[in-house]
Amino acid sequence: MTKPFYLSLAFHIAKRIAFTRQKSFARFIIRLSIAATAVSVMSMIITLAFVNGFQQTVANKVFSFWGHIRVQKFEPNKSLVAEETPIKKNKKVEEIIKQEAGVYQLQTFATKSAIIEKNKEIEGVLLKGIEKNYDSSQLKPFIKEGRWLQFNDSTYSKDIIVSAQLAKQLKIKLNDTIHIYFISSIDGSKNYRKLIVSAIYKTGIEEYDKLFVIGDQQLIRRMSNWAADETGGYEIFVSDYHQMDSISNHLADKLPPEWMSKTIREVYPNIFDWLNIQDVNRNVIFIVMAVVAIINLITCLLILILERTRMVGILKALGANDWLIQKLFLYHATVITFAGIGIGFVAGIGICLIQQYTGIIKLDESAYYVAEAPIYIIWWQVFAVCAGTTLVCYLALIIPTWIIKRIQPTKAIQFR
Repeated sequence: MTKPFYLSLAFHIAKRIAFTRQKSFARFIIRLSIAATAVSVMSMIITLAFVNGFQQTVANKVFSFWGHIRVQKFEPNKSLVAEETPIKKNKKVEEIIKQEAGVYQLQTFATKSAIIEKNKEIEGVLLKGIEKNYDSSQLKPFIKEGRWLQFNDSTYSKDIIVSAQLAKQLKIKLNDTIHIYFISSIDGSKNYRKLIVSAIYKTGIEEYDKLFVIGDQQLIRRMSNWAADETGGYEIFVSDYHQMDSISNHLADKLPPEWMSKTIREVYPNIFDWLNIQDVNRNVIFIVMAVVAIINLITCLLILILERTRMVGILKALGANDWLIQKLFLYHATVITFAGIGIGFVAGIGICLIQQYTGIIKLDESAYYVAEAPIYIIWWQVFAVCAGTTLVCYLALIIPTWIIKRIQPTKAIQFR
């Protein structure tokens, strides 16, 4: 026999076996194997989309509020989530930051401890002060009602933005007037200002919602006796947050010795450590699903071989060698594998798109930082799952075909 004839013969027999309408136990096993492979592929696709979406959504919330990198005065023994020691705005340093590859935005910030009083109820907060040129597009998506701060050139803005959590706790409503108290760290003297609640925001991240209010940086300068050119630090936004560690390290080498550069991951390590745990969950699901698919396909192929023992014996008696018969069953198994992967691909992407456009799967926002399960499909990962499953399953399917070499024609033809 020529090689092309061998290939066509094995393929023809495999096609007849695979698409036969004859009812048998093997037919049930084939359907079960296709279903198991489909479930495995579907689970891996959905897991990837959920983990990617979850990590991206929560991380973007953190970055939107604080940027990717913070540059401020070097104070090694001081908490990063606290009032900053003022630094003078430095045009030279600003140019160094702006010229760093990957940096696309730079803006100042400052924070100051304060106490908000309303309806005879008080709560300690950190006032995040921003300037008139602050890019509000980062924070506006979190505003649930109201308007952005209105600045003026002559004095500080009388507006303040509070969180929904704080508003509920102190019974604050939109356009209410509140008292905000500032206590001097030097002599303990107390000052207060009346501010109007212009908006109520909600990020869903408790570390922010329970602590921060947003106001004019000019108010912080006045209450802290800072000069007009002093600020708490700089927020830096980068185009690719995966590069923020390397960018921060480069900046640290270029900045004045009394300044420091820290990524927001270093400021809030608990949030990002929790996000990294999702990678572990994803890997566990991948391993379990891969094992399920491999075991099912191996079991299926063994049953197919045992059910076709007489056919194997007849083919050997007619002169077929072991490799031709092995290819016959490998072709059959390939049909099963591709059918399972195809169904799993369609089902997985379908479920992801349904969730993406309807948001039917809800989550406890106080625990997960998001109100509904976020979806982010990275297509090369999806195709990598399908290709990887095909390769792994095909390699695993070679193992059971070795049993064909042990089948003797005389005994196989008599097999019942």
